[in-house]
Amino acid sequence: MIDFTSIEYLKNGNERQIAAYDSIQKLGLLKKLKPFDPILVGTIPIQVDIEESDLDIICCIANDAHFKQVMEEFAAYKGFQLKEVFINEVKSVIVNFASDGFEFEIFGQRVPTQQQNAFRHMVIEHLILEAQGEEFREQVVKLKLEGYKTEPAFAKLLGLKGDPYVAMLDVVP
Repeated sequence: MIDFTSIEYLKNGNERQIAAYDSIQKLGLLKKLKPFDPILVGTIPIQVDIEESDLDIICCIANDAHFKQVMEEFAAYKGFQLKEVFINEVKSVIVNFASDGFEFEIFGQRVPTQQQNAFRHMVIEHLILEAQGEEFREQVVKLKLEGYKTEPAFAKLLGLKGDPYVAMLDVVP
């Protein structure tokens, strides 16, 4: 299984993954986020991305003010936005900006990164893709091109019922 806690696997990936690696490195993003145990998650790591897919990096934040201070370093980047929201009753800080042809979304919660749903979903989806093969991956991408978000696309193809974001957490590939 890929070690998703490091982005080194991207260097040997497809063209988009290599470009993502280069962009993240150029920004020094993971070094700046190191105190927050950052992990790249989402569609690009598991190769179900489409042109509009962004680079999602999750973080564990114990101190909102410190996290926001680090994120302010990116305030000059195109589309910079910092907001606080509650997701599943958990306070979250979301930062968006663009650089090198990529949209970035940095997401922070007071939850260890490997326990955050975005990481858990990605690992489950990766295992499903490994088990189901290339045709399944292509079907996921096709649904995404039709407007489906990732978890709903997987849930549809797997015949899962109810909230796809909850249902995916119960899948054991």
